[in-house]
Amino acid sequence: MKNALLIVNPASGGEEAKSYQEAAKKKLDSHFDQVDVKLTEKVGDGQAFARQAAEEGYHSIFVMGGDGTVNEGISGIAEQGYKPNFGFFPLGTVNDLARALGIPVDPQEAIDNMNLDNTQDLDIGKVNQSYFTNVVAIGNIPQSINNVDDKLKTKLGPVAYFISGLKHALTNKSYEFQVVHDGKRSRVEGSLLLVALTNSIGGYNNLTPDAKVDDGYLHLILTKDKNFLETLEALPALLKKEQTDEPLVSYKRAKKVNISVKFADLETNVDGDPGDMLPVSIAILPRHIKVYTCKKD
Repeated sequence: MKNALLIVNPASGGEEAKSYQEAAKKKLDSHFDQVDVKLTEKVGDGQAFARQAAEEGYHSIFVMGGDGTVNEGISGIAEQGYKPNFGFFPLGTVNDLARALGIPVDPQEAIDNMNLDNTQDLDIGKVNQSYFTNVVAIGNIPQSINNVDDKLKTKLGPVAYFISGLKHALTNKSYEFQVVHDGKRSRVEGSLLLVALTNSIGGYNNLTPDAKVDDGYLHLILTKDKNFLETLEALPALLKKEQTDEPLVSYKRAKKVNISVKFADLETNVDGDPGDMLPVSIAILPRHIKVYTCKKD
């Protein structure tokens, strides 16, 4: 029997999930012999539901929610010997993985165009003992995102991130990062460090334009701004479409990265949610999961 589990986060995306749940189940019912639905009530439910479904041998697992819900679903199957196919219907604030995979960020469009006959290999990353599908971010702006109230995120969407990020950018604070990438050591002083898997970060696809969802690499961006004027100067270099080193921006590729910081306590942001404090060890798990994508025009 070909069965699927649909995990729904009813608090994601302005709490619209319930209005799309029926449409998603109808779509899945047309392809699978049995479709079960579970609603999350607290952080960690999505991961627990996905892990249990993998252990029970479900053919496929789908989630409906934002980047955090997607992260939980994938984290639940990442360490399993048997990994069900994975799919998701984006219903969050940014939906970076959806953008990287070409999945519409409009929930109904994603449901209508989901191709249940085809999957694509997907890299995932491991940061300490946790997993991520998009980005580990460290520095002033990620620190501010960790402080954004969940209700404000739901109400204002990306604007909430922008306002909070701008406030922290104005602090002019830089950090002394110690970075080891594939055994090579470097010291970088700046306000932002990103370790990305895809070409979409915070809704922007110019930051790591060369990144592919299955290329087997971590893509590092390090800014070298030490004051507010240098931060302003670094922004155009960050947002350009060519991924080349600049005086205030450096790019690297690696399979494994260790990051620490001197004279500061810094928390990571993992796929949009608060993560571990530095130091952290990050590794790529190439083509670790098969994910459903949408029909191409």
